Amino acid sequence: MIQPGLKGVIATETKISHIDGEQGRLIYRGYEVEELTEQYSFEEVAYLLWFGLLPKKDLANFNEELKSQRTLPSYLKKILDTLPGEMDMMSVLRTVVSAEGSLDYTWKPTIQQSMKLTSMLPTIIAYRNHSLQGTSFVEPRDDLGHVENYLYMLNGVLPTKAQTNALETYMILTMEHGMNASTFSARVTASTESDLISAVTSAIGTMKGPLHGGAPSEVIHLLEEISCTANTEKVLRQKLENREKLMGFGHRVYKTHDPRAVALKNTLLKQIGEDEWLDLALHVEKTAIKLLEKYKPGRGLYTNVEFYAAAIMKAIKMDPSLFTPTFTASRIVGWTAHILEQSQNNTIYRPQSKYIGNFISIK
Repeated sequence: MIQPGLKGVIATETKISHIDGEQGRLIYRGYEVEELTEQYSFEEVAYLLWFGLLPKKDLANFNEELKSQRTLPSYLKKILDTLPGEMDMMSVLRTVVSAEGSLDYTWKPTIQQSMKLTSMLPTIIAYRNHSLQGTSFVEPRDDLGHVENYLYMLNGVLPTKAQTNALETYMILTMEHGMNASTFSARVTASTESDLISAVTSAIGTMKGPLHGGAPSEVIHLLEEISCTANTEKVLRQKLENREKLMGFGHRVYKTHDPRAVALKNTLLKQIGEDEWLDLALHVEKTAIKLLEKYKPGRGLYTNVEFYAAAIMKAIKMDPSLFTPTFTASRIVGWTAHILEQSQNNTIYRPQSKYIGNFISIK
């Protein structure tokens, strides 16, 4: 039986993550993702996905190794300087990551290679963004955590604790999400015993597609249209009565609450009053859920991760062109974890296709 897009087909076994769409659960290496965001940093969760366990005594050394690889080598800066200004950021990432390929990246892939790429990606994004803005590049600081340093490099000032916590929660939640399209691309490339750089480049190319890595821009448009809590119910009612879709609600996998949205909301609830956009998002969600139950009863439409991601990006004043690259800077942890797992028990992916063309005789 043909399954278009391989939907529902189990192609491999994994210990990295589990998605339970019916119960609204996302598991990283046995741990509920909501609990991880409450207690652990980006670096600690990355360690978990790569090594299979939470760090203990070696966390300090692990963090130092990550920090030591943030600086871009001169040849990558030269490539960034020569890329045309109209080239989109995802294409830039694909090109620059590909240029990192060397004899250091051979089969089999290693955790050290994964750490290096994860450390470099925020620096590549920040360097390119400053170049486009005509501002001076802000060098990475080794006294800041991974997410705090990313925001610092982008803006040239230290972010607030609320901004760092919000973005860190988002980046932990988007590190990994099962056999999605980009992860599958990475594993297919790795299954040929190609190098880690080639596999990650495949994944970036897949993430670039709007059906996969599309930014939550439409949610931002909705929040901007509402603009203040007083307008919320009026705007939402009008959209529902016009049979318009409320952006940021509903998910093709989760049939109940998206656990990533729940975790983001829990982080934002701790910061009520610290940012007007985060406060507005919380109010809009509450109102929208109430109205959706009235206008679309039984549909089970709940907030998805893009809704609160949009609020966070707006609150930290991140340009929409950086949304998908930032998603990529987190998902690279999951990609490389899958590449490593693929290499441990490798079988090349070789599905079949059914020919539906004609058979023509030329006699």
